[in-house]
Amino acid sequence: MSEPLRWVEIDHGALAHNVRALRQLLDGAQLWAVVKAQAYGHGPVETARTVLAAGAAGLIVAVVDEAVELRTAGVKGPILVLTPPLPDQALAYDTFDLIGTVADYETARVLAAAGERRGRPIPVHLKVDTGMGRLGVLPGDAVALATAVHGLAGVELAGVFTHMAAADEEDLSSARAQLERFNAVLAALERHGLRPPMAHAANSAGAIVLPESRYSLARVGIALYGIAPSSFVAARAKALGLELRPALAFRARVVAARRLPAGWPISYGSTYATRTETTVATLPVGYADGLSRSLSHKMHVLVHGQKRPIVGRICMNHCMVDAGDLPVRPGDVVTLLGADGGETITAEDWAQALGTIPYEIVCMVGSRNPRRHLLGTAAAAAS
Repeated sequence: MSEPLRWVEIDHGALAHNVRALRQLLDGAQLWAVVKAQAYGHGPVETARTVLAAGAAGLIVAVVDEAVELRTAGVKGPILVLTPPLPDQALAYDTFDLIGTVADYETARVLAAAGERRGRPIPVHLKVDTGMGRLGVLPGDAVALATAVHGLAGVELAGVFTHMAAADEEDLSSARAQLERFNAVLAALERHGLRPPMAHAANSAGAIVLPESRYSLARVGIALYGIAPSSFVAARAKALGLELRPALAFRARVVAARRLPAGWPISYGSTYATRTETTVATLPVGYADGLSRSLSHKMHVLVHGQKRPIVGRICMNHCMVDAGDLPVRPGDVVTLLGADGGETITAEDWAQALGTIPYEIVCMVGSRNPRRHLLGTAAAAAS
């Protein structure tokens, strides 16, 4: 099999380092690793194995099929599914030993039926909507729902949680208001003898900037992969001495390197022409591979450790780079995301150019391209 023309590299040493650094920051609260969306493009099975070995206490996915993929691959450890199941999905929680999310009685009832069939209850976490507006029981109805769930023999109320909508913003008043609502729910559950052993609210941002949000555990997603949720959180992390190491790099091999004269048009629409005689390198990467067409004329790549611009419109399967007078040859490796020499192209760079967030960048790049898992330093970094 020939070498791929483009690939994503996953540094498992960086993943293990991030788990260890974040666990130290959490000061006793558990770290549960969010590995939804193909582990943010990093590869769910391999990522799950590394983060569990490095000390993550559990895994979190968005939907049940993500959990089934992990279990089918032999991944052990607790797995919480954030999206409440539909009735036809309930049996998977029994078959694959999963933790369910409930936000209404009907969901609890169908999970309870599956638990009764297997002869032991399915653990569930009660989701409370304190201001996200996506999923969850409203705070005023939480005690009634917890009471109803407690009365079902086939489920065990093991946790209660909420999700903060703006913990990554410099103005934390909204996040703190959500925590106040959540604390009121916890107090009410306590008064009725219904508070479960686990409570959680912190995402990556909350875990870093709001220690009071950590409770029993933090659901760490983007920070696990070495990316701060926002510039505000990045600054807080730096002040705390928290070093996050990006785990994903995106590279490609040059498929053509041609010397073109000044004034030569490049790519569709002829929106760019060479300014001087220059070497133009063609890469086998385009918008079908996660390199958004909207990045045309807006980004650089690393050629032999030097930043060089992508020129002309990005195509479906190719893009062109003005390599200047660098000695570029077909087969040379170019870095689109990651480090080469003393230079780095980050997911934040792409996000800023696109007017989006780095979460979207690693997901759209990582999900489309072959992955190379660099496992050699993971064990050492986890120790």
